[in-house]
Amino acid sequence: MTAVRRPRLGLRREVLILLPVSMLVLVLLSSFTLLSHRNALQLLIAERQTEAAKVARRAAEVVSTAPTITSASLQRLVPSADRIALIDRDGTAVVTTGSFATDDLLAPLGREPFEGQAGVGPSRDLPDAVAGFASLKRGPRSLYLRVDLPAHELARQRRGLRTLSWVVLPVNFLLAVLVLLFLRHFLAPFETLLAQAKRMVGEPQHEDEISFLISTFERAVASMAQPDEPEPEAEIQALQRALAPSLESGLLLLDREGAVLALNPVGASLLGVAEPAPRTPLSEALSAHQELLRILQEALAAGRGNQRQEVSIRTPAGDRTLGLSFHGLRRDDGSVRGFLVLFVDLTEARRAAEEERLAESLAQLAELAAGLAHELRNSLATLRGYLTLIERSPDEESITDYLDEIRRESDHLARVLEDFLAFARPETTRIQEVDLLRLARRAAADPALEGKKVEVIADSRLDARIRGDEQLLERGLRNLLRNAVEAERLAEADGIEVHLERNEDGIEVTVADRGAGVPEEVRDRLFQPFVTGGGEGVGLGLSLTHRIVTLHGGKLRLEARPEGGTRAVLLFPPDTFVT
Repeated sequence: MTAVRRPRLGLRREVLILLPVSMLVLVLLSSFTLLSHRNALQLLIAERQTEAAKVARRAAEVVSTAPTITSASLQRLVPSADRIALIDRDGTAVVTTGSFATDDLLAPLGREPFEGQAGVGPSRDLPDAVAGFASLKRGPRSLYLRVDLPAHELARQRRGLRTLSWVVLPVNFLLAVLVLLFLRHFLAPFETLLAQAKRMVGEPQHEDEISFLISTFERAVASMAQPDEPEPEAEIQALQRALAPSLESGLLLLDREGAVLALNPVGASLLGVAEPAPRTPLSEALSAHQELLRILQEALAAGRGNQRQEVSIRTPAGDRTLGLSFHGLRRDDGSVRGFLVLFVDLTEARRAAEEERLAESLAQLAELAAGLAHELRNSLATLRGYLTLIERSPDEESITDYLDEIRRESDHLARVLEDFLAFARPETTRIQEVDLLRLARRAAADPALEGKKVEVIADSRLDARIRGDEQLLERGLRNLLRNAVEAERLAEADGIEVHLERNEDGIEVTVADRGAGVPEEVRDRLFQPFVTGGGEGVGLGLSLTHRIVTLHGGKLRLEARPEGGTRAVLLFPPDTFVT
């Protein structure tokens, strides 16, 4: 019994179904991300309010037993506070430090009487702070102590979330509506070509629409001439007129010998070449693109179509990545009449996919940043507290060793915190003219390089000025130099070099060391957060440098030195030059 072959939906119907579904998923994901960000911010605010309430409670316990209370004594209780006030039951200040926006200092609480402690803000009454309140007894009087802790970043994040909500949600809605309204307009060229093919040969039978179009092209080309006769010029022109208005991708028609029959205008624009005359040899038409020529010649030699391939080409408009498919055009008897090459520009799609992947990675890291930073700050505060206790008792045994260990650990935690926050927090660039040669010499003299000699090699007349953020660029270069110092320390080598060169591709800054090199198993992942090639780092230096270079439109790559060690190469393109 012969199975009945069910026809596919076809490209047109698949797009009509899948595109709206994809847009709906995108809208749901962005809305969910926004909601998650809002919940995380609320948790941070609640944590800050709890912290302020505890600080107020501890200070209130001291105030309730102190013989006298002055502004100076209040400030000493909580040095980090913006404002502190001792308040009576009607909201009037008894003793204050700093200036308050209103005379009613209990207004943020809503004037509701309470016992114990509470935290509020940021709010309309507290635009840039979190206030902690605690009740206390001082003699026969019932009082409140108010402590305002700074919360500028939380307030800014809260305002930004409100603005983001008003932008993301309407844009999501409008995007979905626009795609649904104009979907048929987007598919109009394909619909026109499909309608013309149906008028020529009728409705497709047991084949999808793409296969139907290709088979129609095969029959159209096969009917143009006999196998051994030259193509009539009029038929080539007719084929061009039929295809050019309907296709938005590149199309190249070849005869069975590999000569060019036609190249549509879109294809000529993508390749950056002039439209060749009929019967132009393929090697002449594609002389500027040797890799593409090689792929097509191999397919011609095999005499059959191939699966989709990708090839990179260089055109006057810049580097491009093309998606390429090669189809044989056959007559009714099965003999090859010619070949059809379809190609589309995937450059922006590839770039968008890479940017989306990087954005997702940064978003995941940002969710962890606040929690990790909080834990690191707690550890740092604990170490500093022990250091203070030890310094108060200098006569105890092994005090010097303990102090050295605690300071070393404190410095390590501070560096981890600095690198992590710099990577997770969005950067604000300050664009100005930057001399990369002067910046490299300043970074090479960094005392943090443990006295390692760093030689800067460049022509003294080199013009290495670009437009960028000098602090960010110097931070990125210092990270590379520290990695080189660490690599040479582990390998017991010496000889770090920084080369600067300007060529047609841009300005290259190369940091070369003579260390043991990068392990092969992590070479392709070193730009990802928390991936390290060894040493004492936490794997954020290269990720941060890569992000800084990318923000400036440049590229960063790592390569092995033939004589041993690693080269980190930063390339800044000509469009960043100072003219």
